[in-house]
Amino acid sequence: MRLLRTLLYVPGNRPNMLAKAPTLGADALILDLEDSVPLPEKAAARSLVREMLPQILEGARTVFVRVNAHGSGLAQEDIAAVVQPGLAGLCLPKVQDAEGLRTVIAWLAEAEKERGIAEPLGILATIETALGVLNAYAIGSADPRVVGLIFGGEDLSLDAGMMRTEEATELLVARQLVVLAARAAGVQPIDMVYPRIDDEAGLVHNTTVGRQLGYRAKQVIHPRQVPVVNRLLSPSEAEVAEARRVLAAFEEAEREGRGAIALDGKMIDRPIVERARRLLALAEQLEEEKRAEP
Repeated sequence: MRLLRTLLYVPGNRPNMLAKAPTLGADALILDLEDSVPLPEKAAARSLVREMLPQILEGARTVFVRVNAHGSGLAQEDIAAVVQPGLAGLCLPKVQDAEGLRTVIAWLAEAEKERGIAEPLGILATIETALGVLNAYAIGSADPRVVGLIFGGEDLSLDAGMMRTEEATELLVARQLVVLAARAAGVQPIDMVYPRIDDEAGLVHNTTVGRQLGYRAKQVIHPRQVPVVNRLLSPSEAEVAEARRVLAAFEEAEREGRGAIALDGKMIDRPIVERARRLLALAEQLEEEKRAEP
């Protein structure tokens, strides 16, 4: 799967927004049949997404569909309707344990078989309850289909009885636990939504904190959030330059047989060197994907 920094939710009951979504610059689209669709419109949205998916897949490189939750009574019909070749996978809300996840995977496998899809679709599992946070590693490692864990801060705060604040300090522990679970399971952690679409400064702060915690991908809910988050989750020119300096200093020390390395008065150890290598690899991957765009 290509690198994902921004995952943009698109309401599944809005044909104009679905048609426009591939042009909005997000790394991935999540066509939403859950929160953004009122209950009376669920069936119509399901049909609309199914009908428009071929058109959307022509213009967007990575597309997921967020189906309704396992316990909603709607998920199996959602999956049967939307699974088709070219889809990257499903986004599953309110995943609480590996057992429930495996039930949904069985429904997905059945739909893939019916449509002759040989390559298993991926799953983004959303962690947005207290139980889900405690089971996050088990969920992330439950099946090879799981490619990411999404942190759902708003629903989690409701489930856990938290008092929401602008700084979101009440979510820091759970937000970090999801990163750790995802990294331990070998899948991508995807950060929380920032709900204030007109507050760019707040979005910058929220995204920056997420990056400090280990997130390199973020859910977005409005097109204007996309370029801001893409920029913040991409290595800056200054970061790339600094990483190159670190590697150059390390390689020079190795050639000279020196064990201790210092740069600008700071000791450079192997974790810092490896962090520099990873940052440069990320920058190169982004450049390659940019060159590959039509």
